Amino acid sequence: MWTSPRPTVNVHVAQTGDCYACATDESLLKGMLRLGRKGIPVGCVNGGCGVCKVRIVEGGVQPLGPVSRAHVSTEEEAQGYTLACRVAPTQAVCLEVAARLRKPFLGSAASVAQRPAN
Repeated sequence: MWTSPRPTVNVHVAQTGDCYACATDESLLKGMLRLGRKGIPVGCVNGGCGVCKVRIVEGGVQPLGPVSRAHVSTEEEAQGYTLACRVAPTQAVCLEVAARLRKPFLGSAASVAQRPAN
């Protein structure tokens, strides 16, 4: 099992029940990809496409960069929505994949395009 010399917290993906350790200085998405987990849909990995939109149900995150208002409005942000590629956990997190992606996310594994991080 992978262990990090950096502080980590547990991240739980509500729809699948998957849990993974994520360093407090890496994005929620990068932590998931590093471990080879499926769960959060992957796109450009830098905040431009909005594919990794999630809602933080419990826990806390800190920004790693700006979140495009084209993908997360101020109202959505107030409801806990963010892009998994643009935030790092500050404490244990439970997240849900955004509702607009729920159908392909909950379908077969082949229906959610995954690609390795660059």
